[in-house]
Amino acid sequence: MESPRIVATAARIVRDVGIAEEIAQDALVAALEQWPRTGVPERPGAWLTAAAKHRAVDLVRRRETYARKLAEVGRTLSEESYDPEPRGPGDIDDDVLRLIFTACHPVLSAEARAALTLRLVGGLRTDEIARAFLVPEATVAARITRAKRTLARAGVEFEVPYGEERAARLGSVLEVVYLIFNEGYAATAGDDLLRPGLCEDALRLARVLAALVPREGEAQGLVALLELQSSRTAARTGPGGEPVLLAAQDRRRWSRLLIRRGFAALERAGDGGSFGPYALQAAIAACHARATSYEETDWATIAALYGRLGVLAPSPVVELNRAVAVSMAAGPAAALPIVDALVAEPALARYHLLPSVRGDLLARLGRAEEARAEFERAAALTRNESERALLRGKAEDLTEGDRGRAPEAEPGAVERP
Repeated sequence: MESPRIVATAARIVRDVGIAEEIAQDALVAALEQWPRTGVPERPGAWLTAAAKHRAVDLVRRRETYARKLAEVGRTLSEESYDPEPRGPGDIDDDVLRLIFTACHPVLSAEARAALTLRLVGGLRTDEIARAFLVPEATVAARITRAKRTLARAGVEFEVPYGEERAARLGSVLEVVYLIFNEGYAATAGDDLLRPGLCEDALRLARVLAALVPREGEAQGLVALLELQSSRTAARTGPGGEPVLLAAQDRRRWSRLLIRRGFAALERAGDGGSFGPYALQAAIAACHARATSYEETDWATIAALYGRLGVLAPSPVVELNRAVAVSMAAGPAAALPIVDALVAEPALARYHLLPSVRGDLLARLGRAEEARAEFERAAALTRNESERALLRGKAEDLTEGDRGRAPEAEPGAVERP
């Protein structure tokens, strides 16, 4: 939970994200060594940040450029102060955002920017990042290693860009925030369906970014999407942490405050005809938020919005979500050919929601044996225990002739490879 801020604080001092990550690891090791003896401090995050800061300053002192560097970071020497004062009204008073903009430097490829930021800021493991991009883990590991080396060789400063340079990096920053939220919204692995901390961090960063660039429609669209998706959090799991799918959610538990905030951000995103990918996804989420029940959802509009999204941001995952909406608007027979056309997509070869959605469609068409096989395949592909239990239960419950339930993928929660 504290790792991103620790890395960011160290990076502000040493100006090297690779070294900063090592310093953060050293601070965590120091805590493992000392806390069993001394007890957990009242402010563990502050303790870890201070430990990392001292190690970073010690490293700077050992460098030949000690005097110049020490002058740059003079304010950081106080244990009670972890953030420098903003340099002006357009500055971002947040070390983590500085870290994101640094990791999203144009010297890196778009793929490397996202992978590095997810690692440093989101705290995601290599396999989790690979899932977000639907690529092999080895590819992600190589991207991260090369990105750190490239930033170090280029001497990239740990700072927030201004003017045209900020605008050029904003798209990558928005994508990273989006992917961090997605991992929190549907965890790759583990026992829990959700990782609320990631969702909260992503939403906080999105709000700050949107305030920084109030006229940028896609920044407002991303905030709207994250607000609306976050509004469902309390209803998405049961008392034991088991998933509660969209059709069965108690909409009274949806946060009306977050929904109102999402609607307001969507209005700030501009005219609907000019929406970008994030604003379009927010418009889809807004369709769910406006419906008082699952049955009253405007699936035809959702399908049309996914069609527009597929033109702006072509992706097999977007097409899969469109198929779900089409099945609800026009029936499973209309959607199955769309899903069947995605079976050969290499990017979806190990994407568990593809066989899950296909299984739901087959069950609704009365093809129980085929549906059961799809659910079992989906269960084998997912590494999230909550999702695996759900899928296995659907496979076990399915009997010959059972027409099943509607596809229960959440069309508003798109992951864009």
